[in-house]
Amino acid sequence: MLTVTRSNGNVTVTDNNGNTFNVTTANVAIENGVVHVIDGVLLP
Repeated sequence: MLTVTRSNGNVTVTDNNGNTFNVTTANVAIENGVVHVIDGVLLP
């Protein structure tokens, strides 16, 4: 499970292990949708 939090204009993603990453670039257009870039790697 991932938890996405928005606070003071910043968006963070927290995984089940408690690792928190920041969204550095949002809404990057690609061929079939959009991508949000984070400053870390999510591992299962």
